[in-house]
Amino acid sequence: MPIAVELRNLSFAYDSGTPVVSGVDLCVAPGEFIAVAGPNGGGKTTLMRLVLGLERPTHGEALLWGEPATHFSRRATLGYLAQRSQLGVDAPVTVREVVAAGRLVRSGLFGPLGARHALAVEEAIARVGLETEADRPLTQLSGGQQQRAFIAKALAAEPLLLVLDEPTTGVDAEAQEALAQLLDRLHRELQVTILYVSHEFGAVEHFVERLVLVRGGIIFDGAPGDLPAVWHDPAHVHV
Repeated sequence: MPIAVELRNLSFAYDSGTPVVSGVDLCVAPGEFIAVAGPNGGGKTTLMRLVLGLERPTHGEALLWGEPATHFSRRATLGYLAQRSQLGVDAPVTVREVVAAGRLVRSGLFGPLGARHALAVEEAIARVGLETEADRPLTQLSGGQQQRAFIAKALAAEPLLLVLDEPTTGVDAEAQEALAQLLDRLHRELQVTILYVSHEFGAVEHFVERLVLVRGGIIFDGAPGDLPAVWHDPAHVHV
């Protein structure tokens, strides 16, 4: 089976300026659950945009299942939960409407969802435990519930790869732990490849198989338990 994500000597700079990331080599096997951590401004989000083919490398390659990420032929199988500031949480929509929007990559833009697509929406809502909230406006939900709704939106597309960028921003510690447990269960049940991106990784530390620290490049890649104690807070990592 091809490697799910492969980055080969990858570098990227905006407007030919100073590289945001450089010399990155990374392989992610299908079905892995990986935390990508590092300080704010260290290049985590840029790296994920390169993984998803939303940016083109300045140098090197970004591959998805052996294909160039920018020309990946199965884009409908990529799930992306952007940072909360980009999610439009003030929109006057219900949970079900949010999740149904995630199905459009499979069903098309026009007309009502067919039975198969509607079932996928309901299954996604159930997987994140929001069945009783499905017809409530998103704005009436807690921060943790809103994140679950957006995860369900990504799951509705039946992704092979799920990228979550700072999914615990703005939610309390209890909600962070619940979200980590949810992702662990989804990973085991669906065998989806998950990249969990955050400036801190405590919530998922006991669930992920690998931890990748990013600060302009990859400065650690291994089991969370192997991380040197001095690096355990990524905000204090020094190259």
